[in-house]
Amino acid sequence: MRNLATFGTACIIGSTLALATSAFAASGEGKAYVDLDRAKFQKDVDGKPVDLYTIKNKKGMVVKVTNYGARVEQILVPDRHGKLGDVVLGYESIDQVMNGQASMNAFIGRYANRVAKGKFTLNGQDYQLNINNPPNTLHGGQKGSRFVVFDAHQINDSTIEMSYTYKDGEENFPGTLPSRVIYKVTDGNALEISYEAVAADKPTIVNFTSHLFVNLAGKGDILDHLLTIPADAITPVDATLITTGEFRPVQGTPMDFTKPVKIGARIAADYDQIKYGPGYDVNYVVNKKGQELSLSARVVEPTSGRVLEIYSTEPGIQFYSGNFLEGKAPRDVGKGGQVYNVHAAFSLEPQHFPDSVNKPNFPSTVLNAGDWYKGKIVYKFGVQK
Repeated sequence: MRNLATFGTACIIGSTLALATSAFAASGEGKAYVDLDRAKFQKDVDGKPVDLYTIKNKKGMVVKVTNYGARVEQILVPDRHGKLGDVVLGYESIDQVMNGQASMNAFIGRYANRVAKGKFTLNGQDYQLNINNPPNTLHGGQKGSRFVVFDAHQINDSTIEMSYTYKDGEENFPGTLPSRVIYKVTDGNALEISYEAVAADKPTIVNFTSHLFVNLAGKGDILDHLLTIPADAITPVDATLITTGEFRPVQGTPMDFTKPVKIGARIAADYDQIKYGPGYDVNYVVNKKGQELSLSARVVEPTSGRVLEIYSTEPGIQFYSGNFLEGKAPRDVGKGGQVYNVHAAFSLEPQHFPDSVNKPNFPSTVLNAGDWYKGKIVYKFGVQK
């Protein structure tokens, strides 16, 4: 499997719309984001305490994370005028999170993306996973890491560690899998997400990712965001959004983001991969060799001037254009009472290719007993004058 390493030592680790609106900060200083109340995230879930944690740097960048699903609920970064704004969708309380978009801003495991019909064979043994995205398994099943409480440990003002052990047989996956994810805000205005896991007792399959819902303008839709993905091919999908096993060149198609293009420029194109979405929901094969940390995507928002560069050790990146945001309460009503309509955010999810366990020509997601899986995703924020 890619991103494997052996470590001699390692630590294994609703409020109403009116109330939500009143929470939206509108001070004389023109603050344009919600001050999240930690107390609204403090609750026991499945017998474990949930909380909201703050990490930050010396330049004013702030990230707030809850240990329910290891979710990022807020990222505050400046625009070209130095004004802080919130660039991820999210919610104001743990109750809203639990009734909201299932994947929003969560750390995804044990197996990100889709597994065809929830079936795979490993070392001659057949497995049937729970089906939660008929006819397939999505993002780890009915109760993947999106819906579990991680153990959290704040290391310092800029760093927090979250750990969770996937049990043998959990969601019908084989093997005990201790894991941890570390969130760190750097003084370069980057959010670094480092993750690792070990197959403790038997072979298993692993695919982790971060599922941030981003809008660099902080409001409206993301159709005017300029996107670049350094990838000459995608792994196309069928009508059930399962990869066919092919590598399809993007040149001459609406999928080509090798040069900056507005997300909305071709989002209604008469093209099979767009129709299946509907919109963008496909994995890109990043132009890279090996598992080095390299650029996977770049996004520019012209109005605010904010720039996001995503670096990753993973071979692919899933581009999702917020197709299933529908503006429905309570699921799609977030911070400040903001209604999240279709295309209110995008997700760029570095990961191994979807359904790799059933595609021998894809980079392997098999982790043998005693082996480690290790990876890193960096969201680096800047401005374009």
